[in-house]
Amino acid sequence: MKLATTVMVRDEADIIGAMLDHHLAQGVDVIIVTDNGSVDGTTDILQGYADRGLIELRHDPTHRKQQAPVVTQMARDAASLHGADWVINADADEFFVPVDRSLTLHEVFEQLDPAIKAFLVPVTNLTGPAAASGSGLGRLTYRDERPEAALRATGLRAHPTADAIHVGDPQIDVIQGNHFVSLASQGAPPEALAIEVLHLPWRSWEQYRNKVEIAGRAYDDNPELSPSPNHHGMRDYRRLQAGALLPFYLLRHPDEAELAEGLAAGHFRRDDTLTGLASPVPDGEFEAEVLERFRSVAPALRDAEARSHASLVALDEQHRVALAEQQAAFDQQLADERQRAADEAAAVEQEFVRTRQELELTRVHVGSLEARLATLEGRPLVRVENKVRRVLTRART
Repeated sequence: MKLATTVMVRDEADIIGAMLDHHLAQGVDVIIVTDNGSVDGTTDILQGYADRGLIELRHDPTHRKQQAPVVTQMARDAASLHGADWVINADADEFFVPVDRSLTLHEVFEQLDPAIKAFLVPVTNLTGPAAASGSGLGRLTYRDERPEAALRATGLRAHPTADAIHVGDPQIDVIQGNHFVSLASQGAPPEALAIEVLHLPWRSWEQYRNKVEIAGRAYDDNPELSPSPNHHGMRDYRRLQAGALLPFYLLRHPDEAELAEGLAAGHFRRDDTLTGLASPVPDGEFEAEVLERFRSVAPALRDAEARSHASLVALDEQHRVALAEQQAAFDQQLADERQRAADEAAAVEQEFVRTRQELELTRVHVGSLEARLATLEGRPLVRVENKVRRVLTRART
């Protein structure tokens, strides 16, 4: 059994090494990585792994949110070039692990029935105290299991969407941030072989600010994409443009009092799975006055976010309706084009039939003329006329 992982990465120097080390230790046989024009040292880190033969490194410097086609190609190549039996398509901040921590990923996939084809695995955000900089692997050690109402007060709408894992397939399509694939699921792993994802999307203010900016600019540069006005990344991008992102970054990270209260309520659970991994970037604290200023506005900010939920839902509905109308218009246009093509094909067919009929009539007419000519050539008058012509010809000579 061969297990492959694909990763498309941009500016993740604070965590990409730990992510690769984790999956290699979990027994992943093949890792294909596409560097999306990183400028923070990520490329050099990846090249080091490639030089040691630990990953296959590719480069795609275009910044137009082209994740789906790039990941799709890597996933197809994992099957066609490397013979992968199973493929995990991951982000740089995602750590796939068996729920039974006594097992490795390789041991799990050795026992999985490939007839399952594809299945979804839940994604859990890891959280903890905020930091100005740092990888956060020893700091973000709490599973965020807050109810959605509590999440909405922090500027979030919901927990992460599940990721899709699939068998190796040279024709696979991977879409929407690795959340869906073109293979229909035929079941789920047994509970003893369950897999989950530990996710670290906002490890520090420095990292998250850069992530929001480059993602937002990539959407701006690709007008073919149409994210919802309430898309979490685009909402944060608008906050960044307005100079208001930092309070929301801080809002998502519980302080000591919130952690204690959340642990008691079951909204946070300690998880030290990743603490043994190296943190390339040490944690840097915020200045005291920054935190004090945030604490003074945090209650009002939470209230405003909670109240805005209804309007955000309305925005989502408007966006859904607009997309549905666009899809309906496109479907109608496509149907009209198909009908026009069918009408043109029918007209060409009718013209072809008519031409063929005319040709057949011409052939019949020519055959009739040839028969009459043969009959005339056999008559005496024709023979006499031909004899006279021969006599006249000799007389002239």
